[in-house]
Amino acid sequence: MKATIAVLPGDGIGPEVIAEGLRCLRALAGSFGHELRLEELPFGGAAIDAGGDPLPTRTLDACLAADAVLLGAIGGPRWSQPGAKVRPEQGLLRLRRELGVYANLRPVKVHPSLIDASTIKAEALRGVDLVFVRELTGGIYFGEKKRDATSAVDVCTYTVPEVERITRAAARLARGRRRKLTSIDKSNVLETSRLWREVCERVMRAEFPDVALEHVLVDAAAMHLIRRPRDFDVLVTENMFGDILTDEASMLAGSLGLLPSASLGDGTRGLYEPIHGSAPDIAGRGIANPYGTLLSAAMLLRHSLQLVREADALESAVNGAIESGARTADIALPGTRSCSTREAGDAVLERLAGA
Repeated sequence: MKATIAVLPGDGIGPEVIAEGLRCLRALAGSFGHELRLEELPFGGAAIDAGGDPLPTRTLDACLAADAVLLGAIGGPRWSQPGAKVRPEQGLLRLRRELGVYANLRPVKVHPSLIDASTIKAEALRGVDLVFVRELTGGIYFGEKKRDATSAVDVCTYTVPEVERITRAAARLARGRRRKLTSIDKSNVLETSRLWREVCERVMRAEFPDVALEHVLVDAAAMHLIRRPRDFDVLVTENMFGDILTDEASMLAGSLGLLPSASLGDGTRGLYEPIHGSAPDIAGRGIANPYGTLLSAAMLLRHSLQLVREADALESAVNGAIESGARTADIALPGTRSCSTREAGDAVLERLAGA
């Protein structure tokens, strides 16, 4: 097949992990006979430095025309000083809105050989396999914002259609898994959460009676993610809660560097990125973990290009590399040698070549 992928390396370690993603995508294209056009574009802080806009018109147009978008990471202290009028994150929020990718899928599956990489007891981690579905284009991140000398305001707003569509996306996913959906809110305090709960219940009762629904308050969910993570299957929540809880959930897997994400809308085009940030403290040192990016690339192949065999091959190669001991510093055992970003990519490519 022929497909165009807009590639946004971004800032910090973004270009380093994206480089490994591109190596694997090119290898898969060659092995399976596909023609993938990989178009690298400026985005984030790098784009601010180049032209003052974190999402240049050329980049946005290319993303809208592409079959999928692969993103590294953006941001860093140099663009986030007090009083900064333009920040990389503004470009990311605008890109999500323009692409219409309202459902952010963040799978968390604990790799058996990496149980020792987590600070959580092994008996709590075995068998953990859950997916967060985070609403991505509404809520407090997109609400009205005000600031004066003595106060600041961020408005959180949700509409019925926004809650309906994210509930349906999560319920469809749950129906294909263990048929259990956990909706996370703060309905004892927030009016938006009361609306969320009411709409979620109505949609599930009318359209997904075969999927079990439970409601959990966000503070309780944060506790239970550590105490009993195996009990969860699919979890759906609003934008800010999802942002915070998925970072917490990454500690189940052992590192932020391991986890991928897919941001999807109503069509096949999606935005794919590891959930980690730009990590400016280690940028340029060649030690960043590329596995989250490679697994994001696998999600891209599966969801946007419908290349299931290729996605399976990439996921299997990543698992094989980890099992072989190719561990970057964030997941290496104490006293053992860690591998570089490039060496981790090499370990995956070696297994792709033998697939």
